[in-house]
Amino acid sequence: MASETAEAAPTILDVVARRMCVGCGACAVRTGGAVPVTIGRRGYYEADPQGADRATLAAACRVCPFANESPDEDEVASEVFASTLPVDGRVGRYLGTYAGRLADDDAVYRSSSGGLTSWFLAELLSRGEVDRVIHVGPTSSGPRLFEYRVASTAEELLASRKSAYYSTTFADVVRGLRGDGRRYAMVGVPCFVQAMRLLTREDETLRDQVRFLVGIVCGHMKASGFAESLAWQQGVAPEDLAKVDFRIKSPHDASAKRYRFGAWGTGADSPVAQMPGRLVGGQWGHAAFQLNACNFCDDVYAETADVVFGDAWLPRHEADPRGMNVVITRTDAADRILRAGATAGRVRLEDVTVDELAQAQAGNYRHRREGLAVRLADDIAEGAWVPRKRVEPGYRVSRRRLRLVRERRRLAELSFTLFEEAKVAGDLRVYVDRMRPLVRRHDRISRPLSRRLRSRATAEAWRLVRSIRGVGR
Repeated sequence: MASETAEAAPTILDVVARRMCVGCGACAVRTGGAVPVTIGRRGYYEADPQGADRATLAAACRVCPFANESPDEDEVASEVFASTLPVDGRVGRYLGTYAGRLADDDAVYRSSSGGLTSWFLAELLSRGEVDRVIHVGPTSSGPRLFEYRVASTAEELLASRKSAYYSTTFADVVRGLRGDGRRYAMVGVPCFVQAMRLLTREDETLRDQVRFLVGIVCGHMKASGFAESLAWQQGVAPEDLAKVDFRIKSPHDASAKRYRFGAWGTGADSPVAQMPGRLVGGQWGHAAFQLNACNFCDDVYAETADVVFGDAWLPRHEADPRGMNVVITRTDAADRILRAGATAGRVRLEDVTVDELAQAQAGNYRHRREGLAVRLADDIAEGAWVPRKRVEPGYRVSRRRLRLVRERRRLAELSFTLFEEAKVAGDLRVYVDRMRPLVRRHDRISRPLSRRLRSRATAEAWRLVRSIRGVGR
């Protein structure tokens, strides 16, 4: 048995072969570029382990968040956080659990949610806790709209605030800063934070440099086709797309969820904008352009991050168009910074329970726990390789939920194929006309007729409210 284990193929090969690579770039950093990470034809970053020798592949496996050779989030969290912290299977270890936002309403409206993520990172710089922040921001030029970059001032960081639902990699940035003697904070989605933790376990130089890891709650990651498809439906073709804003908010909105997607064509001074849910593939639950890796992630609240921020999708906050964050701190340093902001009146903060944190991401848990169990069981039944996860495979869901999990996975896969065909044909209808019936079928499974009728009545009520306010459109 020992000899069989020794001869087993490195599972990063399976990760890439099964399109479970998220493109984080940890393998490229760990191997000095021997395992490169590049953009694939589907519009997201992927590692290329072909040609690497066995020792190189073994090193890459140890830092890959989806390879079986790397420790999971429970093991990593037990190494980096105090053993006295309470643990909940839904959120991991936690010290403080909050909902909050910036007190400055103008700053909140320029943020995706409550504005606390960018504020916290700026505080780290202003307080001298770190010298630089590794974060995602708009590209200055080139075909990609977003990239990982390094900010040295709070002003530079805040200029790149807002969410980027777009595939990125930290490979080049982290390889470039390694060993420069500066202290860094990095912000990322759960799998990227886990990847950086795995890197710092292996690399003492990076361990000394990366002082704070800030997590972002992630429903799933998107390939570039998501932004391109929404823009194209509003008249901005992929080859003309210069800039996007995934979450444009307004004080006139009736809810924090009623944000718009904006797209700028080359040379445009203002965007075309529409609520993403009104565009084909724009609703998050449809999973259009979702990376397959996200079908095999069980981490909702970035369990290895020092602090994590997400949307407070709670009934008492959803009606406020400003938006609200949920926050989990896991270190004293992170908790002190947040509480100091509240004491100074710069941050509005309230305590929430772990149950409320789970409620705020209820759909995410259905995808990453119930749905994951189904996907694992389906793939195992087909004889396909699956990564080792903290969720047991099985069909512990209703028949309707089982159909929905499978339909959503199919829809995500087809979105790539159909959009690629549309781009080759130069005809958006190739994508839209074939995606629309798939979306409708998904919605019929997702929402029984009674729920659809209630949703329609609610929408009519909101239109009436807006017309009374004089802001109906």
